[in-house]
Amino acid sequence: MHLYLVQHAEAKKKEEDPLRMLTDKGTQDIKKVASYVAKLNLKVSNIYHSGKTRALQTAQILHESVNTSAGILQTDGLSPKDEPGVWADRLGSVKDNIIIVGHLPHLSKLASLLVAGDEGKDIVNVQMASIVCLRRSDDGHWAIDWMLTPEIC
Repeated sequence: MHLYLVQHAEAKKKEEDPLRMLTDKGTQDIKKVASYVAKLNLKVSNIYHSGKTRALQTAQILHESVNTSAGILQTDGLSPKDEPGVWADRLGSVKDNIIIVGHLPHLSKLASLLVAGDEGKDIVNVQMASIVCLRRSDDGHWAIDWMLTPEIC
């Protein structure tokens, strides 16, 4: 099973836009990453997002380049300060490849909890509009397979 963790692309400041929509740079960054990902022909069941506008917009742009069997779904437990253990537990029963579009520090803590067993380890530097691919082996252990950032796409 592959889990793709995606930090939302750059969003406008709250003072400028209370909805925090993506900036032009953020839109271009995630489109660049999505274009690269399209070449990988990823197959996932769902793209989950936190419900915040910046995460939804990022998920929508990715959805145009990724084969999904069930589409985009808003779900709980993906906000910046949510407990990563909630999703770590949920992932135990997930069999299909999925994408999670969320926020820091949650995504970084989730990756650390899955890979190192400790959310405080800070094992990967998740960046805006980046994708971190984690793979769960048959014995249930997680490892980082790769990471894409807008700068390398």
